[in-house]
Amino acid sequence: QVQLVESGGGLVQAGGSLRLSCAASGRVFSSYVMAWFRRAPGKEREFVSAITQSGATTVYADSVKGRFTISRDNVKNTVYLQMVSLKPEDTAAYYCAGDRTYPGVRRGASDYDTWGQGTQVTVPS
Repeated sequence: QVQLVESGGGLVQAGGSLRLSCAASGRVFSSYVMAWFRRAPGKEREFVSAITQSGATTVYADSVKGRFTISRDNVKNTVYLQMVSLKPEDTAAYYCAGDRTYPGVRRGASDYDTWGQGTQVTVPS
Protein backbone atom coordinates (compact mmCIF):
# COMPACT_ATOMS: atom_id res chain seq x y z
CA GLN A 1 0.00 0.00 0.00
CA VAL A 2 1.23 3.49 -0.81
CA GLN A 3 1.44 6.50 1.46
CA LEU A 4 0.33 9.84 0.06
CA VAL A 5 1.70 13.31 0.83
CA GLU A 6 0.10 16.43 -0.64
CA SER A 7 1.82 19.75 -1.21
CA GLY A 8 1.36 22.97 -3.12
CA GLY A 9 -1.49 24.58 -1.23
CA GLY A 10 -1.46 28.19 -0.17
CA LEU A 11 -3.11 31.58 -0.30
CA VAL A 12 -3.96 32.87 -3.77
CA GLN A 13 -6.07 35.75 -4.99
CA ALA A 14 -9.26 35.12 -6.90
CA GLY A 15 -8.46 34.42 -10.53
CA GLY A 16 -5.07 33.00 -9.64
CA SER A 17 -3.60 29.53 -10.09
CA LEU A 18 -2.09 26.80 -7.98
CA ARG A 19 -0.78 23.33 -8.69
CA LEU A 20 -1.23 20.69 -6.04
CA SER A 21 0.99 17.63 -5.94
CA CYS A 22 0.47 14.29 -4.26
CA ALA A 23 3.57 12.16 -3.94
CA ALA A 24 3.20 8.45 -3.34
CA SER A 25 5.65 6.10 -1.74
CA GLY A 26 5.98 2.51 -2.79
CA ARG A 27 6.33 0.76 -6.12
CA VAL A 28 2.68 0.12 -6.95
CA PHE A 29 1.48 3.66 -7.58
CA SER A 30 0.73 2.91 -11.20
CA SER A 31 -1.88 0.37 -10.15
CA TYR A 32 -3.88 2.98 -8.21
CA VAL A 33 -6.83 4.99 -9.41
CA MET A 34 -6.19 8.43 -7.93
CA ALA A 35 -8.55 11.22 -6.96
CA TRP A 36 -8.74 14.63 -5.35
CA PHE A 37 -11.37 15.58 -2.79
CA ARG A 38 -11.85 18.75 -0.81
CA ARG A 39 -13.54 19.82 2.38
CA ALA A 40 -14.55 23.41 3.01
CA PRO A 41 -15.18 24.66 6.55
CA GLY A 42 -18.58 23.50 7.76
CA LYS A 43 -19.20 21.39 4.67
CA GLU A 44 -18.95 17.74 3.78
CA ARG A 45 -16.08 16.29 1.81
CA GLU A 46 -16.60 16.84 -1.91
CA PHE A 47 -15.30 14.96 -4.93
CA VAL A 48 -13.13 17.10 -7.20
CA SER A 49 -11.50 14.88 -9.82
CA ALA A 50 -10.19 11.39 -10.51
CA ILE A 51 -7.84 9.72 -12.98
CA THR A 52 -7.33 6.13 -14.07
CA GLN A 53 -4.11 4.20 -13.60
CA SER A 54 -2.81 5.04 -17.07
CA GLY A 55 -4.11 8.59 -17.05
CA ALA A 56 -6.27 7.92 -20.08
CA THR A 57 -9.55 8.75 -18.36
CA THR A 58 -10.34 11.69 -16.10
CA VAL A 59 -13.52 12.95 -14.50
CA TYR A 60 -14.36 16.22 -12.80
CA ALA A 61 -16.99 17.70 -10.57
CA ASP A 62 -19.16 20.18 -12.42
CA SER A 63 -17.98 22.94 -10.10
CA VAL A 64 -14.37 22.65 -11.31
CA LYS A 65 -14.78 21.44 -14.88
CA GLY A 66 -12.86 23.64 -17.29
CA ARG A 67 -10.76 25.17 -14.49
CA PHE A 68 -9.01 22.21 -12.88
CA THR A 69 -6.89 19.57 -14.59
CA ILE A 70 -5.79 16.30 -13.03
CA SER A 71 -2.74 14.47 -14.30
CA ARG A 72 -0.25 11.89 -13.12
CA ASP A 73 3.34 10.86 -13.65
CA ASN A 74 3.79 7.17 -12.94
CA VAL A 75 7.57 7.50 -13.12
CA LYS A 76 7.62 10.19 -10.44
CA ASN A 77 4.80 8.50 -8.49
CA THR A 78 2.91 11.76 -8.37
CA VAL A 79 -0.58 12.99 -9.18
CA TYR A 80 -1.23 16.66 -9.82
CA LEU A 81 -4.16 19.02 -9.71
CA GLN A 82 -3.66 22.16 -11.76
CA MET A 83 -6.14 24.81 -10.67
CA VAL A 84 -6.73 28.02 -12.59
CA SER A 85 -9.30 30.81 -12.33
CA LEU A 86 -9.62 30.10 -8.63
CA LYS A 87 -12.69 31.36 -6.80
CA PRO A 88 -13.37 32.00 -3.11
CA GLU A 89 -15.64 28.96 -3.12
CA ASP A 90 -12.62 26.81 -3.95
CA THR A 91 -11.29 27.50 -0.46
CA ALA A 92 -10.91 24.11 1.24
CA ALA A 93 -8.53 21.49 2.47
CA TYR A 94 -7.62 19.33 -0.52
CA TYR A 95 -6.93 15.63 -0.14
CA CYS A 96 -5.60 13.09 -2.57
CA ALA A 97 -6.86 9.55 -2.39
CA GLY A 98 -6.06 6.26 -4.06
CA ASP A 99 -7.45 2.81 -4.56
CA ARG A 100 -6.44 -0.22 -6.59
CA THR A 101 -9.43 -2.45 -5.93
CA TYR A 102 -11.24 -1.58 -9.15
CA PRO A 103 -9.95 -0.16 -12.47
CA GLY A 104 -12.39 2.66 -13.14
CA VAL A 105 -12.65 6.20 -11.80
CA ARG A 106 -15.12 6.67 -8.97
CA ARG A 107 -16.56 9.71 -7.22
CA GLY A 108 -17.33 8.35 -3.78
CA ALA A 109 -14.97 8.91 -0.89
CA SER A 110 -15.73 5.41 0.39
CA ASP A 111 -14.32 4.01 -2.86
CA TYR A 112 -10.81 5.04 -1.85
CA ASP A 113 -8.85 3.40 0.92
CA THR A 114 -5.66 5.44 0.97
CA TRP A 115 -5.60 9.13 1.86
CA GLY A 116 -3.12 11.91 2.29
CA GLN A 117 -3.09 14.40 5.14
CA GLY A 118 -4.40 17.30 3.09
CA THR A 119 -3.16 20.70 1.93
CA GLN A 120 -5.01 23.98 2.46
CA VAL A 121 -6.06 26.22 -0.39
CA THR A 122 -7.38 29.66 0.51
CA VAL A 123 -8.87 32.10 -1.98
CA PRO A 124 -9.98 35.26 -0.19
CA SER A 125 -13.18 36.94 -1.29
